[in-house]
Amino acid sequence: MLITPAYAQAAAGGDANGMLMSLLPFALIFVIMYFLILRPQQKKVKDHQELVKNIRRGDTVITSGGLVGKVTKVVDDDQIEFEISDGVRVRQMRQMISGVRTKGEPAKEKAETKEKAEKDETSAS
Repeated sequence: MLITPAYAQAAAGGDANGMLMSLLPFALIFVIMYFLILRPQQKKVKDHQELVKNIRRGDTVITSGGLVGKVTKVVDDDQIEFEISDGVRVRQMRQMISGVRTKGEPAKEKAETKEKAEKDETSAS
């Protein structure tokens, strides 16, 4: 015989440590992909949802199609209406908003600041 029985028996048995070492690169690749791709993408989606949720009247928005306009009405949780030119109003799905350029003031705060200004003027004279 060319192969001794001792070598034949050692080759037949499986090595658990070798199997673990062969799976280690795959686990390492998954961890790297999680931190470089999946986690930043989840953060970006969360930030976009927060941006879309906080859109209010008076904001200047940019749609994913490139239109820029001022929000005139928040229709419901899914749609907004914005004006792209004088007298030209467009309804858009909130999820299609890609950015908000300038933030508008809520209607309540605007009325309160006018009242405070009027009070300050009357008290100063």
